[in-house]
Parts: sequence; structure tokens; C-alpha cells
Amino acid sequence: MSEWWTYRPSDFLLFAPRTYYRLFELYNSEVWPVHIVALLAGVTILVLMRSHAPWSGRLIAAMLATCWLWVAWAFHWQRYATINWAASYFAVGFAIEALLLFGIGVVRDRLRFNSNRSAIARVGIAMFVFALIVQPLLGLLFGREWLQLEFFGVTPDPTVVATLGLLLAADRIHWIALPIPLLWCVLDGATLWVMGAADAFVLPVLAIILVLLSTFRLSAARR
Repeated sequence: MSEWWTYRPSDFLLFAPRTYYRLFELYNSEVWPVHIVALLAGVTILVLMRSHAPWSGRLIAAMLATCWLWVAWAFHWQRYATINWAASYFAVGFAIEALLLFGIGVVRDRLRFNSNRSAIARVGIAMFVFALIVQPLLGLLFGREWLQLEFFGVTPDPTVVATLGLLLAADRIHWIALPIPLLWCVLDGATLWVMGAADAFVLPVLAIILVLLSTFRLSAARR
């Protein structure tokens, strides 16, 4: 048996990069046209964030929780788990996040966007727009085919980034809803880094920005 120090990070990868990207290709083909529904949901969320309707926060939370549940079941449990045994645990984590968002926003009606128009809130909105429109197209710049791209509400990464943006843009930071998305940023960034993917830095950098801005916002509120 080889000594442990002779192993490289890639030796612990459970699948080849080609298999990983092929998974997205097959998944996108199989679930189409869910992408259109998810895009419409994302646009609706953007509109509702500027709405003063008393029920807008509940509807946003319901749609976001549905996206997390879909990714948990359709992507992690049904597809990703076929090449990565840890994906079943990812599915559980995403389902828990869906329940947290549902509890915060629908049951307790605490997800509000009406009063916060600060610079930090605008950064959060920009992160959501990035996840909805820009992040899928970045895949083309980093060498992916059209069918291998990731989309909000359909695949994990844009869904996580959009959620972090919404939580940052909300009237208050809901700390209980942050650990699972932030953990995913770390895990996914590490996976892509081991694969040698050029976009491995995207989620970790956005997670750092989220943590720094949230901490600054908390400190400012306490002064």
C-alpha cells in the first residue's frame, strides 16, 4: 500500500471530471423545461422583492424553499448520488434548508425586503441577479457545453448563490439559514478545485463576501 503522503487530492475524487459534467448534461436534458419555470420564479422573486404587498415575503420564501427541495430530490438524490455516495447527505442538507426557509418566511413571515435599501442589500440583490443570469453563462467561458450549464432552481450552485443574495438583501440577517449554503460553497469549491475546474473560486469568494458583509452589517446595527 502506498504511503498516505504520496496521495494527491485528485486520488480521493470519486468520479472523473468528464463524468461530472456528463451528469449535468443528462440531467438538464431529462428535466427540461423545468428551467423555464425556475427562470420565471427567479424573475418573480426579483419583482416581489420590490413589492410592498404584505404577502410578498411569504411567496418568495415558498418559491425558494421549493427550489431547494427540487434540487435535493431531483439532482442530489436522483442523479448525483449515482456517482457520489455523499450526495445522499447533500440531499438531506438541502431538504433541511428548504424547511428552514419555509419556517422563516412562510410560517413566521420574517423574510422581508421592504425597508432595507442599503448598499449591502443592493449587493445581495446583485448576487441574486448574478445567480439568475450571469452564473449560468460563466460556464461557457470556462469551457462547458450548453447542456452542461447550471441554472437557478434546477442545480445547486446558482440556487445557493441566489439564496445567499436574498438573505443578504433581506431586512434582517437570518443566521440560522446561512450555514448550509455556506458549507455547500466550501464543499463545491473544494470539489471543483480537485477537478482542476477554472470556476472553483466562484462560490468560495461569494461566500467570503457574504460573511464579511453580514458581519459588518451586524456590527453596524449594534453601534
